[in-house]
Parts: sequence; C-alpha cells; structure tokens
Amino acid sequence: MKKSHDIPPLSHPLELIPLFRRWPRSTPRDVLYTVIWSSGMGLMFAALEIVVLRQNALAAQNIWPLLLMSNLIGAMIHAGTVLSNRFLHGWPRRARGLPRVLFSMVLMGVSVPLGIALGNLIWRGANPVHVLSDRSVQAEGLVIGACVAVLLYLVRLAADRRAAKAVEEARQKEFLASSARMLAEARLRALQAQIEPHFLYNTLANVVSLIGPRPAQAQHMLERFIDYLRASLAASRSEEVTLGSETRLIAAYLDVLAVRMGERLRYRIDLPDELRQFRIAPMLLQPVVENAIAHGLEPKVEGGEIALSARVEGEYVAVRISDTGVGLNEAAPRKPGGGVGLSNLRERLRSLYGAGAKVELLENQPCGMTVRLMLPLNESPTSIPSAP
Repeated sequence: MKKSHDIPPLSHPLELIPLFRRWPRSTPRDVLYTVIWSSGMGLMFAALEIVVLRQNALAAQNIWPLLLMSNLIGAMIHAGTVLSNRFLHGWPRRARGLPRVLFSMVLMGVSVPLGIALGNLIWRGANPVHVLSDRSVQAEGLVIGACVAVLLYLVRLAADRRAAKAVEEARQKEFLASSARMLAEARLRALQAQIEPHFLYNTLANVVSLIGPRPAQAQHMLERFIDYLRASLAASRSEEVTLGSETRLIAAYLDVLAVRMGERLRYRIDLPDELRQFRIAPMLLQPVVENAIAHGLEPKVEGGEIALSARVEGEYVAVRISDTGVGLNEAAPRKPGGGVGLSNLRERLRSLYGAGAKVELLENQPCGMTVRLMLPLNESPTSIPSAP
C-alpha cells in the first residue's frame, strides 16, 4: 500500500517550479518541457556571449544556431535519460552521490559534442568530424557541458531538498492524523469506563434482587449479561468488527436492560444478510443506543421502542437508530446538535473516515429521535495505531 510520504521523484527540472507541477506527467508533456528548458538554456548562453564578448551583433547572429544546438543537446539528454532508466530499471533516477555524478558526466560527454556537431551540420552543412576535431568547438563543448552539468546538479540537489521537505510534511500530517484517531479512541474508552461500571453494578444488583422471587428471569438476565461481556471484550481488542457482531452486542445489551425496564423497553433489529459482514469500528453504535435509552426512553413514563436498521443507499451504508422517546422538546440533555455523546461520535467518524462519513440527527413524528450514520460502502475505517 502506498504511504502518504512516498513522494514521486522529479521527472523534469521544470517541476521545481510550482506552475509546471500542475499538469500530470506524460511523454508529450515532458517533451514540451524539454523544449522550454533547452530554449531557456540557449537564451542563457546567448546572454553570456553578450556579457562576455560584448558583441551584440555577433550574439544576435548566433542566437538561432545556439537555440538549435541547445534543443538538440536537450533532446539527447532527455532521450538518454529515458532510455537509461528503462533499460537500467530506473537506476539513474534512484542514484545518488558519486554514481549520479559519473552518470551525468557520461551523459553530458556524449550529448553535448553530438548536439554541437549535429547543429553545425544542420545549420551550416559542416562536416561533423571536422567540427568535433576543432579545438575551439571542443572548448565550447566543454564549457557548455560543464555549465549544464553544474546546473542539473543544482536542480537535482534542490529536488532532493524539496522531496525531503515534502516527506517531512507528510509525516507530520500523518502523525497529527494518527494522534487525532488515538485521541478519539481514548475519549471513547473513557466514555466506556464511565458507563460500564454503572451498567455492571446495576445489572448485578438486579440479578441479586431477582434470584429469590424470579430465578428464571435472573438466570436469563445473567446469561445475556455474560454474552454482552464476552462480545464487549472481543470488540475492545479488535480494530474492526462486523456489523453483525456489533448488532449481536447491542441485542445482548438491550436484553439485559429489558429485564430491568420490563415493558417500558422494546427493540427491533433489522439487518440484511448482505450487510452482516460489513466492517465498522468497534463500539461505534452502542453509545448511540445508550444515549437513546438514557435521554429518550428513561425520562418517558411508558418507555418506548428502539429500532436499529441498516440499508445500502448509493455509495453509503445508512445505519439508523431510532427511538420513540421524549424527543428534543421534553429532554433537555438532547440538544439539537446531539450533545457531547454525538459530538464525540462525529469526531471519531472524522478521524476514521475523514470527510467520507457523517452523522445526522433527525426528529421523528409523533415523538422520538433518529440518529443516522452514513458510512462509505467501499471503505474500511482507518486502523487505530497501537500505543508505543
């Protein structure tokens, strides 16, 4: 799997300029960039002639052959780089230090003289052998080759620094994202630590009170409580669970509460077979169910019903947890934004899925609330990194 800090290598010197990184890499783009780069080099050498020789008329006459030769040299360097990367399995692109310098020297030593000779052949019809044997041409080629080699070395050095900076920035972003996920998970664990002892003590107290008058009911409550603890322990040790296992955990939890609340608590779970293996983060739904009971059904004298369902809606799995409780108007803790519990849930979803998941709080008619979780269908939650 490609990591966020795997920065692609520089494919052309012009990519150091942000403007030229806007277009995706392709062979036609790289050829066009080579023409632009080579023409710039030709203009630079023409400017050097004006500065050094101070003969503007001569420099003006030489600008066109210089542009021709610089483009021929650039084309040979480009072709040599592409072919060597292909036949040497990308070694020139990965090479660093002395091997990279030696490769550049060989490439310049071949491309510059050939470009000058071919340019003189095209522009003046001169014999390439005579051109290459001319000492003034050799000196000119040496100067051009040295300048191009130094410039490309500086470009490569700048590219390496840019890549190192990009890698460090990507690692920082990855660290911050991991920290956010760990913080969301820690908040979830803290919430569980507050809820589970209260639930544990109440359940055990109810079992004790039922042993004498209603032993069968006490046995049923204890069995379902054991099922809940077993499922809860397995979920707390996993980074991902299935929707089927999560609903079984919720069913065990609601069965235990149903013994205590009696007819005041009814529930339905509607989960299609094709979604039972859908992967979600553990303990994602239970805080929503607990919130519905604590702030929806418990304040209502006659209680009500909890309904959990899941359906595929486009590119999402929509999980709905509805209640027929008191709703927003009569329950002060259930604020329109969802309160602290749903704020933590939104933050946890954001850390697991980014912007790909969302939570909606809907008011039911005639009473109660629905929490709808929209989870990406083809995307698993990001794993929570373990603490060092």
